Amino acid sequence: MEHQRQGQGPFQRIAGTIVFGNRMLVLIVFALLTAVMLFFASQLRVDAGFKKQIPLEHEYMQTFLDYEQEFGGANRVLIAVVKREGDMFDQSFFQVFENVSRDVINISEVDDARTRSLFTPNVRFVEVVEDGFAGGNVIPDTFAPNLPGVELTEDDFDTVRSNIVKANILGRLVARDWSGAMIWADLIPEDSVPGGLDYQKVAGELEAIRQQYEDDEHTIHIIGFAKVVGDIADGARSVVVFFAVTVLLTFLLLWGYTRSARHAAIGIFAAVIAVIWTLGTLRMLGFGIDPMNILTPFLVFAIGVSHGVQMINAWINERLFGGEIIDASHAGEGRDKLSAAKGAFAKLLLPGSVALASDIVGFLTILLIPIQIIRELAITASIGVALIILTNLVLLPVLLSFIDFAHPARSREKALLRIGHFDRFWHFLTRISQPGPALIAIVIALALGGFGAIYGQKMTVGDSEAGVPELRPEARFNQDAEAITERFALGVDSITIVAEARPDACTLSYPAMELIDRLGWHLRNVEGVQQVLHLPMAAKIVNAGWNDGSIRWRVLPRNPDNLRVATQGFETDSGLLNADCSAIPVTAFLADHKAETITRVVDAVKEFRDANEAWYPGVNLREQLAEQAAEEGQFFESDAVNLRLATGNAGVMAATNERVSAARWPMMGYVYGAVVLLCLLAFRSGGATLAIIVPLVVVSLLANALMAFMSIGLKVNTLPVAALGVGIGVDYAIYIYSRMKEFLDRGMSLTESYFRALKLTGTAVIFTGLTLAVGVGTWIFSALQFQADMGVLLSFFFLMNMVGAIILLPALLRWLVRPKRIGAHAHDAPPH
Repeated sequence: MEHQRQGQGPFQRIAGTIVFGNRMLVLIVFALLTAVMLFFASQLRVDAGFKKQIPLEHEYMQTFLDYEQEFGGANRVLIAVVKREGDMFDQSFFQVFENVSRDVINISEVDDARTRSLFTPNVRFVEVVEDGFAGGNVIPDTFAPNLPGVELTEDDFDTVRSNIVKANILGRLVARDWSGAMIWADLIPEDSVPGGLDYQKVAGELEAIRQQYEDDEHTIHIIGFAKVVGDIADGARSVVVFFAVTVLLTFLLLWGYTRSARHAAIGIFAAVIAVIWTLGTLRMLGFGIDPMNILTPFLVFAIGVSHGVQMINAWINERLFGGEIIDASHAGEGRDKLSAAKGAFAKLLLPGSVALASDIVGFLTILLIPIQIIRELAITASIGVALIILTNLVLLPVLLSFIDFAHPARSREKALLRIGHFDRFWHFLTRISQPGPALIAIVIALALGGFGAIYGQKMTVGDSEAGVPELRPEARFNQDAEAITERFALGVDSITIVAEARPDACTLSYPAMELIDRLGWHLRNVEGVQQVLHLPMAAKIVNAGWNDGSIRWRVLPRNPDNLRVATQGFETDSGLLNADCSAIPVTAFLADHKAETITRVVDAVKEFRDANEAWYPGVNLREQLAEQAAEEGQFFESDAVNLRLATGNAGVMAATNERVSAARWPMMGYVYGAVVLLCLLAFRSGGATLAIIVPLVVVSLLANALMAFMSIGLKVNTLPVAALGVGIGVDYAIYIYSRMKEFLDRGMSLTESYFRALKLTGTAVIFTGLTLAVGVGTWIFSALQFQADMGVLLSFFFLMNMVGAIILLPALLRWLVRPKRIGAHAHDAPPH
């Protein structure tokens, strides 16, 4: 029959001949490759890394890399031991705290030299006495709570309490209400360990410490990147359960749709094969799977099911009705299972390839963001979607050519009885293709798009809430973060500005030290900054100490000799300076890591350094001055200061937020540009391409509004969803329009073509949208907040893009495509 040849170009016929002429060879090759990929997939390991999360090429991260060995700070873990009731001054608390401090230091990945605790020798006090200065460790040698036979007295506790006040660590290493104390533990640089740090191991050891020492009297709170990774990895294990639930739920829904368990199983099988191949390919390429990217296999499965439903639906129509059916009285003759598979293959090869190519391009555009974890996601998803071209457009139709209905004649009779069940609904939808209703639909869509554009501006780039948004608010990590924030004047949220100057600037350059001191004062007056630490502040305290402790002398000495006296007692392990005092960090501890807080602090630093000419872009000033000093001694007289942003975890977030913000619109531009190009090449119609694209734009704008309403920030975990929404969303429109085009090319009216397309593929599109939305909707029960958020966003994309393809596409075609291109000369009344 001639209509069966519609849409079958030379390429489809040649490809069909190759594929179906060698069916057994195709199955054997797929079976062997699946066995190999399953082997490699079984070796896949979780691979988390701190530097994978950050844009290493960003200005701020260049500062972080330059000073990682000297100052660290961005990859820090904080462990607080707190008494449940009362203050910490009893022997049992100090016994627990000393043991926890020792065990944390014994973790091989912890940098001993930069670990700070009441029991470490780098936590000291200095006081003014009659003969000058006196000092020592905050915990004296005689204070040994775990030594057998030692009973601590009130005098011992009074001594420690006094030393804590003298050391000015109340609110930092000791809780403001004296209820507990904290351990700062910086991890060693990732590059110093072959294969990188094992963050799950570190998190496991920290959790073991908690389990060992937390009891009815003491609580232990742990925060930091390593613990986040561990908690996310623990939560990600539930992803396996959700994956199984999604597969089962999809199978049941697909079974109900096809009325055939074997065909539902084949559709699921092909999608699962794509997932196995994706994971195996990752292992072959040397990648692991990051906990943040643990949802990528879900996406591959969802896309595979989406295209699998279309292939199965096309095969059923070919097998039972010869490819087309309008009503029971005009049902075509069914074809044998092999011919049906060939027909479905030929009809879906082009639209399926275009849709999947759009998905691939959408993911590849994410490579624009120079953050390793996002690039890994882009590579993983792109590989997965590329493999779906093989599993769903080649393997699936070949499998369908071998499997038939148990009773084809009975299945045809049942299908004929059901064939008109949705006709009333289809007839209702065809009204949207009439000029009046079409115009109303377009106006409503534009209004919704305008609302999304306006309200979506409230969406934050970065974290919009306190705590770690990847975890539930009630998660132990977020509860620990809240507890630490309540009791201490600082937490893990800090940003460090490195002031570069000439060697020995802290002793020879009063102007440099004075500028750094003014920066500290400037930051202390920024909303969201809790405390600021820097060398000039400490030097002023020492200077006052040399002058009877008078507050009047709490200033920076202008005389180099006095300045040397005020600063010479500070060692590099204090974190206040480097070895030759050519780099002096200014650390601001923040109340939270919300995007608005970080932006406010970063803007304040930029404003200050611009006003004080303390910014030399792309220059490591201390190295430059040191080189000049080696050649000509007079360059030591330079008072130049280069204020470099930024290290600390908030500095990392600032860099990430800026990269995400900068890449957001170019990425979306590339995504839409690629989709437009592919649609133009496939359909050769600007109006049709615009009709396919506009619904995607409207849904994207509404998705931004949804993220703003739900306080979901645009960040590393959520940005890829924008590209995914466009890639998957275009699938629905492409499948519907490709079927409409077949009928339009025969001279049928737009309304008639739309009705026929709905009869043939509308049910499959609606079923796919609903099934995928329900499948990812189960994620809202996940222990991981970001998985629950992704479930909401993806469900929104699946449903709204489906609605856009069903309703807005024909409305736009009515007004965007020239009359002769939509068969206006044909009868254009709703079909009956």
